Amino acid sequence: MTTPIRVLVCDDQALIRTGFATIIDAQPDLEVVGECGDGRAAVDLAGRLHPDVVVMDVRMPVLDGIGATRLLAGAGVANPVKVLVVTTFNLDEYVYEALRAGASGFLLKDAPPAQLLHGIRTVATGAALLAPEVTRQLVGRYAARIRPAEDSSSEIPLTPRELEVLRLIADGLSNSEIAATLVISQETVKTYVSRILTKLDLRDRVQAVVYAYRSGLVT
Repeated sequence: MTTPIRVLVCDDQALIRTGFATIIDAQPDLEVVGECGDGRAAVDLAGRLHPDVVVMDVRMPVLDGIGATRLLAGAGVANPVKVLVVTTFNLDEYVYEALRAGASGFLLKDAPPAQLLHGIRTVATGAALLAPEVTRQLVGRYAARIRPAEDSSSEIPLTPRELEVLRLIADGLSNSEIAATLVISQETVKTYVSRILTKLDLRDRVQAVVYAYRSGLVT
């Protein structure tokens, strides 16, 4: 039997925190190793408990979820922890900053339990979780705030096909949707995604979306 995925739940609302923990602990392949109500406590607990995934709220006292995510998974962190940010639509202006801080993905708090569980398992494997409909509505809405780092898309070291796939990723399409759009197999899409991440030195799909917006490939 494989070792359960160790999860730390961080949310300042006790009812939500307890609800998440109950749902997670009911799964044989998942285990809640700790709970806390603010970002500072999350950073401290993660340092002691070494969870595989931290389920992180955004707006919390002492240290918010963005600051905590930056300390747990941001650039320069020696042993980054995978963070799954859970937010609500009225907090969507924070989502992009959370992703830039190092989060591996995000979900909405009103998502059904099955999506939360899927999200934890997905992030734990090293993949990113970027719900297509959320990407389109959240990242797209705030694209104007994401200033391109430089106007040099011609210098991006990708083939035309890889650029096409990157744009579709940034539009929020899943691998199966990209495959259908380009009339290629999902395995081929996976190969393209892997090449894109390697060539651009990106950690995951989330960073690819951020890169696409900052590079001006998507407006």
